[in-house]
Amino acid sequence: MSRAETAAGVPAEAGATETETETAVRAARPLWTLGLFRDELRTTFRRWRTLALLGVLAAVPVLVGIAVRIETGDGSSSGGGGGPAFVSQITNNGLFLVFTALAATLPFFLPMAVGVIAGDAVAGEAGAGTLRYLLVAPAGRTRLLLTKYATVMVFCLAATLVVAVSALAVGALLFPLGDPTTISGTRITFGEGLLRALLIALVVAASLLGVAALGLFVSTLTNSGIAAMATTVGLLITVQILDQIPQLHALHPYLFSHYWLSFADLMREPVYWDDLTKNLGLQALYAAVFGSAAWARFTTKDVTA
Repeated sequence: MSRAETAAGVPAEAGATETETETAVRAARPLWTLGLFRDELRTTFRRWRTLALLGVLAAVPVLVGIAVRIETGDGSSSGGGGGPAFVSQITNNGLFLVFTALAATLPFFLPMAVGVIAGDAVAGEAGAGTLRYLLVAPAGRTRLLLTKYATVMVFCLAATLVVAVSALAVGALLFPLGDPTTISGTRITFGEGLLRALLIALVVAASLLGVAALGLFVSTLTNSGIAAMATTVGLLITVQILDQIPQLHALHPYLFSHYWLSFADLMREPVYWDDLTKNLGLQALYAAVFGSAAWARFTTKDVTA
């Protein structure tokens, strides 16, 4: 059975006409949609490239934890450093390794991984010659594109959780765990700290939706998966550079990366919501704009591969 038939969940019987097959698919549309989404998830997460990206992301908290442990091996306190007011607290509470690891991976590693997956979503299928067969399922271009984007969204969440879970495990092994102290200086329970860590992971995953939409749009512009991935990562680096140029401060609030580290405000008491809401609103805007552009391009694209 072909991948297109598996995704449809309604394999055409021998001798069935095209009209009969389309009617059967329409009758089982909910099952077909679920089957297509399940097939996309299975295909994406079984690729060695995806597993390698997740492996690298899982290794970052390990390296950060070991570096902090070595630096403080003589009993000294870890100095300031790589995360938003979190690094200095890791030695007292391993839970802060979660926040530090997310802060360390969000500027480059996480968005790069998402850019690779999103950039390959459509262009990779076209380059491999499977896109045309998916559309013959009949998948429908809009539904297929939505499924692709939903799969990238799942990867955003999975990648973020891999970093968070790895950091929590390493933090528990190398450092003590206990009631954390917020950036504001108030102490909260360990359970509330875990809840805030989960909320931070969800916010970080949502912060990647703009990159995902941008990568999906780029993926519809070419039939080369490598070109789409390289272009997406290149745009990501360009935006990061622009966000560091003081002379462009008027442009900074409109760059999708500008409010990424606002997740640190979830560790304040009370929580500061201003930058958090700006970040989520900006990601929604990028997702709407580039998602619409991807739809406009993909629905009019001449698919020959």
